[in-house]
Amino acid sequence: MRRVPLRPVLACAALVLVTSCGWSGAADGDGGRAPGAPAGVTAAAGSATSVHVMWNAVPDGRGIRTYEVYRGATKVTEVPGSQHMVDVTRLRPSTLYAFTVRARDTDGRLGPPSREVRARTPAVVAADRSAPTRPLRPTGRAVGSRAVQLSWAASRDDRGVVSYDVYQGGAKIHSVGGGQTATVVTGLRPGTRYVFTLRARDAADNLSPASAPVRIGTPGTDDGRDTRPTGFTATTHRSAGAYYIDLAWDPPRVDGVITEYRIQLDGTTATSLVWGGDPPRGRARYSFYVGRDAGAEHRVRLRARLPDGTWGGFSAERTVTTGAGG
Repeated sequence: MRRVPLRPVLACAALVLVTSCGWSGAADGDGGRAPGAPAGVTAAAGSATSVHVMWNAVPDGRGIRTYEVYRGATKVTEVPGSQHMVDVTRLRPSTLYAFTVRARDTDGRLGPPSREVRARTPAVVAADRSAPTRPLRPTGRAVGSRAVQLSWAASRDDRGVVSYDVYQGGAKIHSVGGGQTATVVTGLRPGTRYVFTLRARDAADNLSPASAPVRIGTPGTDDGRDTRPTGFTATTHRSAGAYYIDLAWDPPRVDGVITEYRIQLDGTTATSLVWGGDPPRGRARYSFYVGRDAGAEHRVRLRARLPDGTWGGFSAERTVTTGAGG
């Protein structure tokens, strides 16, 4: 994906480790019922220092604010309630880890832990610069309007394949353990054409070339769920003799987390905004440089790369003039 940044790409916070609190079995907050334990939890090493953890949404997922992921008794990360997978990083090679997941609802009640799942990170192999071979003979089929099943022939590596990454349109959207040669990708949109590729990864994080593409269309029609950012506003400000455009918006409500936006200025892609860590919850904001001339008129809008790797609709377009009101 070609990017023409006006300013350096924005990167945000890294993983923070905090100590967990024990679950007493009693509901928090107003005394209502706490959410249930997440089911379908799996864990697979993604490299010598990371493990990919996945789970199913708990019933009544609209009432879930966050999922908390624990390594043993330590809470290692939390993700929004719309997200059902995460890469746990900064682990030690050749180490067996146990993970559980807990749901916290919008009233702050923390549910019980899921069943414990285990994954062992592989050893780091010194000076391993040999990437795995590309996955061969990939095939796929739709299994409903929001999921597809993919399969492929295993890659070869001199030290062993640790994981397979699934890409859609250049964006990594899924990962499975190196012992798997099939997976189901969920969270897709009805009536949408997808192009999937696979890449194998070894313990030294060497990536194989991409497999041949697998083109699949999901049946049905889009259910009308809006993929455009809403509440979009644009203003300008002046700092140190230069003008900046200040954007604010509410992310579209989708099944997953949005980490990338494409900003269009005067009809041309101006920059890509990528969060390197957890994106802000709720309303998002971003500013970028547009020059030193007062009275310059600009049109601006943006759209999100959705969790399924496709691009959503553009926000409303706003027109701003540098120096007007500021």
